[in-house]
Amino acid sequence: RPPLSPGPAGERLCSTEEATAGGGTYTRHGFIFSSLAGCLERRSEDGGLPVVSVVRDSESQLLPNVGAVVTCKVCSINSRFAKVHILYVGSTPLKSTFRGTIRREDIRATEKDKVEVYKSFRPSDIVLAKVISLGDAQSNYLLSTAENELGVVVARSEAGVQMVPISWCEMQCPRTHTKEFRKVARVQPQFLQT
Repeated sequence: RPPLSPGPAGERLCSTEEATAGGGTYTRHGFIFSSLAGCLERRSEDGGLPVVSVVRDSESQLLPNVGAVVTCKVCSINSRFAKVHILYVGSTPLKSTFRGTIRREDIRATEKDKVEVYKSFRPSDIVLAKVISLGDAQSNYLLSTAENELGVVVARSEAGVQMVPISWCEMQCPRTHTKEFRKVARVQPQFLQT
C-alpha cells in the first residue's frame, strides 16, 4: 500500500492489537501514536502483526529549528520589526512557507537602540537570519541578524538592479550609483544561493 498522506506528530494511528509499533512511533494505553510528522507506512511481517512506522518526509517536514540559519524574503516592515517568509533552512528549500519576524532589537549586535528597521531591510530583500525562538501560536518564528554573517544578501535598488554591498550598512546600485542603507551580511560562500 502506498504511504498515507503526512500526518502530524502525536496522531493516534491504531491499536496495539492491530499492529506492532515501528520506527517513529510510540505506544500508550494500548494504542500506537506517531512520534514525528511524516508518512505512515505499514509493513506486513510473515504471519505476525503488520509493523506500523512513520517515516519523515525529509523535504516537506523540514522545520526551522532554533539556531538554524535560514534564508528569507522580507514581506513588510514597520518601525518595530520586519516580517519575512522563510524560504530555505541552510541550503534546503522549504516546500511550505513559514513566517518570521525580525524585531528591531535583533537586527544588530551593537547600538541596538539606534537601529532603524527601514535602514536595515526593505520589502523583497533576501536576508540570511538565525532562528532564535519558535515564536507564538501564529507559527511565527523570531529571527535575528545580529551576527556579521547575517543580514541582507540580495537587494534590488529603486531602479530594479541588484545592488552591490559597499560597507556593512550600505549597498549601491551599479546602474545609478545611488546608495541605500541596509544591514549587510558578510556572506560566507556556502550560503550563497545561485
